[in-house]
Amino acid sequence: MSLFLLVTHGSDGDVLPFVAVGAALAGAGHRVVLLTHAPYRDAAVAAGLGFRAIDDESAFERTLADTPGLLGSDPGRLGWEAFYRRNGMFEQIARECAKLRELYRPGETVLVGRHTSGVSVRFVGELLGAPVAWLALAPTQVMAAPVAAHTYGTELVAGFTEVRAGLGLPPERDWRRWFDACDAVIGLWPRWFDEAGPRSPYWVRLTGFPLADTASRALGERAGVQDASGGSDAPPPGSVLATGGTGRMLHPRYYPALTEAAGLTGLPTALVVRHRDLLPDRLPPNVRWQPGIRFADVLPQAAALVHHGGIGTCARALAAGCPQVVMADGIDRPDNAARLARHGLARVAPAEGWGPGELAEAIVAAAADEGYGERAAGVAARAGHGERVPGVTAGDGTRDRASEVPVHGDGATATALIHDHRATDATLADGGAVAAARQLTALTRPVADAVARLRTLSAPDRARLHARLRAARAAASPDGAAR
Repeated sequence: MSLFLLVTHGSDGDVLPFVAVGAALAGAGHRVVLLTHAPYRDAAVAAGLGFRAIDDESAFERTLADTPGLLGSDPGRLGWEAFYRRNGMFEQIARECAKLRELYRPGETVLVGRHTSGVSVRFVGELLGAPVAWLALAPTQVMAAPVAAHTYGTELVAGFTEVRAGLGLPPERDWRRWFDACDAVIGLWPRWFDEAGPRSPYWVRLTGFPLADTASRALGERAGVQDASGGSDAPPPGSVLATGGTGRMLHPRYYPALTEAAGLTGLPTALVVRHRDLLPDRLPPNVRWQPGIRFADVLPQAAALVHHGGIGTCARALAAGCPQVVMADGIDRPDNAARLARHGLARVAPAEGWGPGELAEAIVAAAADEGYGERAAGVAARAGHGERVPGVTAGDGTRDRASEVPVHGDGATATALIHDHRATDATLADGGAVAAARQLTALTRPVADAVARLRTLSAPDRARLHARLRAARAAASPDGAAR
């Protein structure tokens, strides 16, 4: 059995998928250690993983508080270098590298990092000759690879070079090639979602949504917490749920606009927000706040979900068959929303459409949307090849939270179950973690340098190269025909 060292950064949507994939690996008998933020220790341990903190809780919260400055919509926008310097990111990467080297076992170790930010696994893999995989959480991480490589080679190059020098590695001259030279890139979304927008490169292995919050408790969620009136923290059936995730990387008008619009609807609404300071001091009478909730339990009974467009939240709403309003702004969110909207599975409200009346109309329309399950079932039927949209049956459009669903990733079929998931919602999304684990267990050695270079070619250049190779094979064959 192998040792898998997993590194990720961010909030629930970035960390819990790694916990789910780690749990699938551990369930298959492998040793797994997760390196991430201190508040996720309990989730990792509960999933049977080893854990190493890359920071403490106060440092984690300070960094989250700085993330809005990375959005173009924030008036106090930061550059990437300023963000890294202010929050000690280069020092954190160096600590991650030290921990990975300490844990490394020759011939047994596979390094797995969050796509784009997981540079420590790449540096250590380069140093030790270990196989390295990047897990991409959303299509935009793959689509934006050339931009990220440019940022590495300009704004962040001085800090990265310092870290590399501390490891005894030379300065990197071609960050684009370095970026594409990862031994495996695994995309944690299904093929139908990939085909709803710009498609991933041919070397990205798609697995399906991991639906990672099924087994792990979200930050802010507490067992048995009561609301301010002393009642249960679960909103009544038929409520609207609204959230911006567990982080702070949001447009400054996100929660003010959402709160005002929710008030105008008159519908009972639960604002699920870990940081109370992000909300107005006074909430409308039909709106209440709670720091966390188990969405897997309450979304199937919700009238609608209003959210920021994080891919994990999108997948959870699909799994529940719950109509979505997506207030999409920044990073992967507009692309995630557009892919759903292409299939009629989300109402999209970009920042310029956050007028209270317009947003309230979208929420009311979603809450009254009785055809959502039928549309999702139609997408399921069109997906073909046995793949299904999570949470619905292709037959009658009803929500299906207890079926076993085939999953397709690069032609492989996996059963949509993770061993230790509590739940009866064994859906396509659950199978994403299992399929990713299977892809990782097949990774035994780094890719050849020639393969890494091929990835940097444009599609027309690859086509011309393949044509020349076919011609050369034809010329070399005895009968003059390509094989």
